[in-house]
Amino acid sequence: MLPWTLRSAARRLASATRAAAAAPASVAARSSATATATARPQADDDREEPRQRSAVQEHVFWPDGQQLETLRRQHRTKASRDHSGLTRQLLDFQHDTVSEPDGDYDPLGQLKARFMDFKQRNYVENSTKYQNLAEQQTPEFMVVACADSRVCPTSILGLQPGDAFTVRNIANLVPPYEHGASETTAALEFAVNTLKVPNVLVVGHSRCGGIQALMSMKNKKDDSSSRSFIRDWVSLGKSARLSTEAAAGNLNFESQCRHCEKESINSSLLNLLTYPWIEERVKEGSLNLHAGYYNFIDCTFEKWTLVYRPGLEGGSKYAIKNRSTWS
Repeated sequence: MLPWTLRSAARRLASATRAAAAAPASVAARSSATATATARPQADDDREEPRQRSAVQEHVFWPDGQQLETLRRQHRTKASRDHSGLTRQLLDFQHDTVSEPDGDYDPLGQLKARFMDFKQRNYVENSTKYQNLAEQQTPEFMVVACADSRVCPTSILGLQPGDAFTVRNIANLVPPYEHGASETTAALEFAVNTLKVPNVLVVGHSRCGGIQALMSMKNKKDDSSSRSFIRDWVSLGKSARLSTEAAAGNLNFESQCRHCEKESINSSLLNLLTYPWIEERVKEGSLNLHAGYYNFIDCTFEKWTLVYRPGLEGGSKYAIKNRSTWS
């Protein structure tokens, strides 16, 4: 139940909106003012200008779908104006050199120094390579990695610009095909269908916070009244959690998480095969699915490759090959 003030505001707004639909703009404005005045007297300092009323409209409950759609259009229009204005500012100053204050802490200062070093040591010395990359990209890998700041695939695997088309998310999860659109599925589609990458590499890691959140869900009562994007996302790894509980349920929490970190990588490999265009290329031998596990505690990297045998009768259609540890 909404508070009285919001219910009252909603009724006043609904009345004003209906009046506006049946009368000219000037009459609608007077009807809105009359409806508001009838509901409750206003003090001088409580009078609402049109701009102020729009702020109230953004926080009340709309009683019908048409009004809700109107509010959504207003939000989209405002958002469009906002980012268009920012883009115009960038264009206006793209040729200007803005002086940076001395002595004040600048969080981007180190990034600037690193960029200038990259430009001199990499870009300038390999200008032909970067000019070719400016025209097209033909990466060898599509990499799905975790967003964890300690697990940068570019650094730990020595990837250079043009080597890998990369997407990073919480717990390096690959949703199944039926999950629908996400930044991960869009990146996979572009890498596999447009760039024609020959390899997909899913990289997990030690002490993954996303996996810890996944394994903690079994101990927490689901609170449907509070929305958690992290909980919704890591729930995609539920099958890995259940497999871990079955195989390592007698171990302590840390050991279960370590087991699930690798279990979820294999789950993501199998989810990749739910995408028709990935399965097709794997079957024809033009796409390989690989896994990697980076342990930053002792700086080791374990890798393996998934074997898919769809025509096999009896036994599992899946196997692992070329497993090794780099240490």
